[in-house]
Amino acid sequence: MTVLVAGGGLIGLAVAWRAAQRGLDVTVVDEAPGSGASLAAAGMLAPLTEAAYGEEALRALSRESLARYPAFLADLGGDVDLRTAGTLEVGFDADDMAALDRLHAYYLESGLPVERLTGSQARRREPALSPRVRGALHAPSDHSVEPRSLHAALLAAAVDAGVHIDRSRIAALTVDGGRAIGLRLADGTELTADTVVLALGAWSGSLPGAPPLPVRPVKGQILRLRGDTLLDGTIRALVRGQHVYLVPHGTDGGLVVGATSEELGFDPTVTAGAVHILLRDAIEVVPDVAELELVETLARWRPGTPDNAPLLGPSSLPGLVLATGHHRNGVLLTPATADAIAELLTEGALPSFAAPFAPDGRIG
Repeated sequence: MTVLVAGGGLIGLAVAWRAAQRGLDVTVVDEAPGSGASLAAAGMLAPLTEAAYGEEALRALSRESLARYPAFLADLGGDVDLRTAGTLEVGFDADDMAALDRLHAYYLESGLPVERLTGSQARRREPALSPRVRGALHAPSDHSVEPRSLHAALLAAAVDAGVHIDRSRIAALTVDGGRAIGLRLADGTELTADTVVLALGAWSGSLPGAPPLPVRPVKGQILRLRGDTLLDGTIRALVRGQHVYLVPHGTDGGLVVGATSEELGFDPTVTAGAVHILLRDAIEVVPDVAELELVETLARWRPGTPDNAPLLGPSSLPGLVLATGHHRNGVLLTPATADAIAELLTEGALPSFAAPFAPDGRIG
């Protein structure tokens, strides 16, 4: 079987790699692999603290994917920065503490591993935290990975597995006789395959020739800083009603601070206001952030769906398979998505853990 994967981000490359490992002839088409959401992602592997109320099915898929990460990374090889120090959700005032109490009760009722900490206990875990922190929840199973090193390792592994990388701009999906048969490139070249996998992230809903998909761009602005190592694990906080997270990476004191969530289409602007708010809130949570070097500001687009869950599996158009709509969880869901789509391509059906996210019945 020949497969064209439209999109060379984490999802597209992982699907291509796993499919090639199963013996398929795979080509990834992307003008600039890894320059979309993969470039800006913070890399939180956080099925507990990232999923919202009512997203139990998504949380189950996220936990499944996290459980696959150790074997996924071992098989992948490469220098991928994985942190397993857990995540702290911290609170500052009475409203924050009440919210943490509610979250703690919900996690316990759901059988999820979490520990309630006082402010002093939280600071013993992360001494750089502000003395104003009054309490926290510790989620020991919520980790993080550096997305850029993960993407580099996936690209190398895919090529080693025989995947061809076509660095061309995609103009349209080509359809013949009511079936997807390939991709037309911007220079007019036509590529054909038995199956096309759509993994274009936020652009998946606007590919000419493809059926309408409820995938929209959700803008996020994010900061990267560097300096003294301040944190062992991820910190999440609510500051004056604004969510902020701080994710350490690497051995050089790298720190990602994020992120805004804006319904502004494909607006690429990094705004002074967003940078100010993110830095202000991060410094309130970890005061020594003020001494770090601001090395990068980025705006990219999450692929949002109406229920915040991905679209995995056959589309309404024969020959077109969807691997998109991962919204906030693209990094986390990479192993499960890759395994599910590779199994679909070779066995003809999604595995049970991915079946609830099939497009059938979810797209009007």
